Amino acid sequence: MRFEDQFLHAARGRHPLIYLCTPEEERVTENLKTLAPKCFANGTLTTWSCIRGLEPAADGADSRDPVTALQQIVAKPRPGIYVMKDLADFMDDPRVVRGLREAYQAFCRNFQSVIVLVSPAGTLPMSLEKELCYLELDPPSHEEIQERVAAVQGLYRGAALPPEILSQALLALRGLTFHEIDHVMHRVFSVGASKDKALAEIFAEKERLAKKTGFLQFVPLRFDTSVVGGLENVKDWALKRKSLFTQEAVKAGLPVPKGILIMGVAGCGKSLLSKAIAGLWQVPLFRLDMSLIFSGAYGSPPAAFDRALRTVEAIAPVILWIDEMEASLSTPKEAATPQSMCFSTFLTWMQEKPPLVFVAATANRIEMLPAEIVRKGRFDEVFFVDLPNKEERQQIFGVHLSNNAEDPKRFDLARLAHTTEGWSGAEIQQAVIAARIAAKEAGRAMTTDDIWGQAYTMVPLSKTMSEQVKAIRDWAFTRAKPASSKRNYEAGV
Repeated sequence: MRFEDQFLHAARGRHPLIYLCTPEEERVTENLKTLAPKCFANGTLTTWSCIRGLEPAADGADSRDPVTALQQIVAKPRPGIYVMKDLADFMDDPRVVRGLREAYQAFCRNFQSVIVLVSPAGTLPMSLEKELCYLELDPPSHEEIQERVAAVQGLYRGAALPPEILSQALLALRGLTFHEIDHVMHRVFSVGASKDKALAEIFAEKERLAKKTGFLQFVPLRFDTSVVGGLENVKDWALKRKSLFTQEAVKAGLPVPKGILIMGVAGCGKSLLSKAIAGLWQVPLFRLDMSLIFSGAYGSPPAAFDRALRTVEAIAPVILWIDEMEASLSTPKEAATPQSMCFSTFLTWMQEKPPLVFVAATANRIEMLPAEIVRKGRFDEVFFVDLPNKEERQQIFGVHLSNNAEDPKRFDLARLAHTTEGWSGAEIQQAVIAARIAAKEAGRAMTTDDIWGQAYTMVPLSKTMSEQVKAIRDWAFTRAKPASSKRNYEAGV
């Protein structure tokens, strides 16, 4: 329900005290100024702050003291809305609580005014919990963001966002307040509104917002799925849904991607895929650190987890990355533990979350996850990332050689792929890095033999933990969609 509808609904119910959770005082004032005459005949808007008092002032009296201001409001009420900007910070004063309670009783008898307490804190004062009607101000709409961007753009002669990123930029600005939008766009237009700079500034602002929580980490978009070796089924899945993760798709009623669960053998690219999808879609990626959630440093784990989810919703569109989900959400829900409460919250949230929040979850041991999480409907798809086959290992060698400033054409990739049967992508990466270091120490260019030599001395995880790897592969064989277009049937793996 839109804020205007929420407020009119509360006014029709004759709620004289409203607690409005938002940091945007100016936006509230502008919205309520238009609503005052709709709620009351000849209704006007009056504001109060502990610095300026009531504006317009009542008979020129000093009303900066909150108790004095409430006494004046009750004694001589004006038809309309009173916006009390700082009053929530005085709720530890029993005289303020009594003043609000008396205002509540007086306006219930003669409903001609509404007192609105504006505060960014989302917790209602316990002493007035029954009297207060709780409302929230939604983030700026697409139209409001567009108007705000145009207003800032008008201050810079000849400045304009490139047409090819306008829609994407407006979508990326969702979840920011008016002032945050202003700050971002001033930075963009002051240095030139190029495509890369504009999106980078918007993502940087969302990073700053996430840092305030402490348990959300912004992950820079450094690459897309083109740098991922193999795993064609996931790459194709993400590419087909790129155009669906947009505001236009939401308005058209198209099925917007909700999330993906990627499980498989350690070191085979699960985390890499999460980052690559974010890069492909050009949507900011945030990693939720569940260890910090359960550390107690940010309050009780269930409360911290709920706060994290609310923050993610506020900065949508966004991809939320939960790594190694089984480590934090594997406790049976029958157990009365913080994990079980977080698990219950997550299940509900996955069903009710806004459309432009995508969850990318990874797991090494998916059999440890409760069935409620992995069932169809929670995630769009469950993929299994197996050890790479020979063709994929050649692609992975090519990617990592390029990342190490080498031309893959100089190397015998077929030989290296044959040598590294049963290896994960992470192990291949380490072999290339170790070979590069060895070649540098020898004072020469890296060769195929350098990598082969490193591979000869390394023991892959598929042999070190063969029983565990086999158990994971056996479990996933008929339960998850393969991430690769060809299953790995190589002997001995």
